[in-house]
Amino acid sequence: MLEVNNIDVAYGHAKVLHGVSVSLQKGEMVFVVGRNGAGKTTLLKSIAGFLQPSQGSIELEGDSLLGLRPDQVAQKGLRFVAQDKKVFSELTVRDNLELAAHASGEKLDDAVARLVSLYPKFEKFLEKKAGGLSGGQREILLIGRALVGEPGLLLVDEPTEGLAAIVIKDIFRILSGMKEKISTIIVEQNLSVVGKLADRIYIMKEGKIEKEITDPAQIKDAAQLECYL
Repeated sequence: MLEVNNIDVAYGHAKVLHGVSVSLQKGEMVFVVGRNGAGKTTLLKSIAGFLQPSQGSIELEGDSLLGLRPDQVAQKGLRFVAQDKKVFSELTVRDNLELAAHASGEKLDDAVARLVSLYPKFEKFLEKKAGGLSGGQREILLIGRALVGEPGLLLVDEPTEGLAAIVIKDIFRILSGMKEKISTIIVEQNLSVVGKLADRIYIMKEGKIEKEITDPAQIKDAAQLECYL
């Protein structure tokens, strides 16, 4: 479904990714793990069109994504949930969804129903300004907004970062419900979440893929993964 082949990516003269190759099959949930500064976010931003590789290729369903703007990539059915948990703060939850629904051509009622199914408490928050939501609620709104239009591929950057344990349970439940329904690449440091949900794991170190883990027993071995963090 997605093929990233041998990409180099730089910020100015500082090269961050060095010959990175990853793949994603339809229905897979793949995690990217590594220390801060390993290049994980840069990889997701490159796939989503926010950064352009200086070499290599990125293909979705056989079509090249190179040179496309983020909005053009999104129109091809690939959505990106950034790490910063930024929403349109002065707009209501419903208005945030309406923007996504308008862009994707989905009915607002369908977008609202999907968000409420992800997190039933949002039924009471639809007219609340999104800036007043907790960090976990903003993350869930961002995931729900990204799912508007039923994209085929979702990139999620650090969904549980900075969240309380009780909210992480909600995020885990949502991600678990998405498994096999949508192809997903997730950058995540919570190894409990990774071990329970991952089909495969890419380990990143210093802008390169250090290792790919496919064995289920190794995926569930949090102690083994800890050394890469």
